[in-house]
Amino acid sequence: MDLYLLTILLFLPLLAAASMWGHSLAWLSRVPLERIREHYRWIALGFAVAEFLLSLLLLIKFDSTTTEPQFVINIPWIEGLGARYHLGVDGISLWLVVLTTFLVPIAILVTWRVNNNVRAYFTSLFLAQVGIIGVFVALDMLLFYLFWEMSIIPMAFLIGVWGAEREHRVHATVKFLIFTVVGSLFMLVAIIGVYYYSGANTFDLIDITRVLAEARAAGKTLIPESWAIWFWLAFALGFFVKIPMWPLHAWLPETYVQAPTSGSILMAGVMAKMGAYGLIRFNLPLFPELSMKLAPYVMALAVTGLIYGALVAIVQNDLKRLVAYSSLSHLGYVVLGIFAFTSQSMQGALFQMVNHGISTGALFVCVGLITQRRQTREISEFGGMATQMPGYSTAFMIIAFSSLGLPLLNGFIGEILILIGTFSSTVPYAKVFAVIGAAGVVLASIYILWKMQRVLFGAVTKEENKELEDLTRRERLALIPMVTLAIVLGVTPMVFLSATDRSVNYVRSIVVQQSTK
Repeated sequence: MDLYLLTILLFLPLLAAASMWGHSLAWLSRVPLERIREHYRWIALGFAVAEFLLSLLLLIKFDSTTTEPQFVINIPWIEGLGARYHLGVDGISLWLVVLTTFLVPIAILVTWRVNNNVRAYFTSLFLAQVGIIGVFVALDMLLFYLFWEMSIIPMAFLIGVWGAEREHRVHATVKFLIFTVVGSLFMLVAIIGVYYYSGANTFDLIDITRVLAEARAAGKTLIPESWAIWFWLAFALGFFVKIPMWPLHAWLPETYVQAPTSGSILMAGVMAKMGAYGLIRFNLPLFPELSMKLAPYVMALAVTGLIYGALVAIVQNDLKRLVAYSSLSHLGYVVLGIFAFTSQSMQGALFQMVNHGISTGALFVCVGLITQRRQTREISEFGGMATQMPGYSTAFMIIAFSSLGLPLLNGFIGEILILIGTFSSTVPYAKVFAVIGAAGVVLASIYILWKMQRVLFGAVTKEENKELEDLTRRERLALIPMVTLAIVLGVTPMVFLSATDRSVNYVRSIVVQQSTK
């Protein structure tokens, strides 16, 4: 079971997608349309929950005392190229896989009433899930690229077909495709370059990392310095676009706003983490010296995006656009922590990746639920929701405080580890970047508290808000697990940190040791 667990996790969503199309046309012609749609919804939810429960086996069986990949399957794929079907998880990818399987059932629950091309909708959702999980478990560079591209296309369909305003969602889809596909093409060039110069005759990431490390230890340079910088930048460009980092974020606001709630949850919750994960998995171990040398510049971009996102979020009148820019700001902390190269900052960065998936995903759920009821995202249209919708307002407040970084909630642990670790870093100007990052927390409190005050409190001034229904049973089922996780991870962070410690410090040691030679 351990040998095939990752393969099952990869292909179960494909089976779910195929099951949507496995019904006879004769049966469909005899059944009312709404009953058919309900049938598809329950099939999708059943497969998504089964996928999540299977992923929990990774947590149960994971050995946190080793840095080696676990649940490994490694068999030939394209032998002529040296490409292999090589899958595995370590402390860096473990929680990201579980986060993905956790968010997909949530995304299905909150878009339960989608009526337009229901089969195609769930098929796109499951295909995106396959690509995202594949990115986190692939240990072959060519396989990694395949899954990376696979996640883009179904997400583009989700935005373009099931997005908000017709004229804007097509534009958002095109912009999303241009940015992400061009970025990934640069990454492909870097993959081919590393494959060629390493001389390993394999795309296996573990083998190539070992070959390059052995060459460095022997005083050899396999990848010429003139090419290494371009390969590093090519990898970084693909990953920076996906995060996204300032100034490559232009696709983010419109895409997040136009995407259906499920698309926003997956893009902010896990697809953005693909970029940060790629930096840890590729840039750092393959190019440790360059990563240390370029760290101040990357950290400068991170804090610029952090402050920029917060300032733009403050002036937003559209609730979903506010959450989109807050996402841009919070992801700046992740990149800041990665390139500070201290144990605390890198642990905090990985923790914050999971926190951001929970908190921002839940914020998009909250925005989606209130938008379904009012058919507007304008903050000025709300007010007094705490009186009309107490259950919704309670969940909204907890998640908002989690995003703010309130102690005893998950966001606090990630941010404090990043800021303390960055302040103690030996990277030039790290203390300055840490102080700027702390200022971002102050700005976050402004736009989050302002949003809560205008949406949840005060008098009910709009007639449309006086008859709003509080959370339904299905909506509670979607929000309660996210709220619970925000509290549990804030109170017991070692549940997470103990599983990631060795893997994070292993990658860190590669960079630090190489840079001190």
